[in-house]
Amino acid sequence: MKLSSIVFTFVIFSFFTFSAFAQAEKYGEELSLTEKIKISQILESPQDYIGKRVLVQGDVLDVCKNSGCWMMLRSDKDGQEIRIKVKDGEIVFPVEAIGGNAVVEGEVYAIELDEEGARDYMEHLAEDAGLEFDPTTVTGPMTIYQIKGLGAVITSPVKSGDEVQTETEM
Repeated sequence: MKLSSIVFTFVIFSFFTFSAFAQAEKYGEELSLTEKIKISQILESPQDYIGKRVLVQGDVLDVCKNSGCWMMLRSDKDGQEIRIKVKDGEIVFPVEAIGGNAVVEGEVYAIELDEEGARDYMEHLAEDAGLEFDPTTVTGPMTIYQIKGLGAVITSPVKSGDEVQTETEM
């Protein structure tokens, strides 16, 4: 009898533990694409993807803390990342997604900035991050490639301190 109680407790504990790790939340439209494109592929040949709908996956590096209107995804290659941007209020990405993983469907687009626009953009990013900005670091025009997010599934990380109670603890 005691062995069956232990097995039952283990099964319940395992179910809740694995469920806690797989908390996936959907945002925006349902994902319709099935074939994922590596973020590195997009960044290596961005012109090939402009205006095209893509499905990408990456770890969530950062999220807009003001309105949840963007998130940065880590590429499959070191040092690369791409911004997923949505219209303010259309989709709100949660700050708690940082450290989680996201599968995002959206359309690749480019933003062409002259030197002044690039300086303003970089200054804005520095302000958002609470960093000092040196305008002399911008020396010319720049092109920024982003994905207009249409739908996403985000698996948030389980924070330390989150505990799952088993039936024997209740």
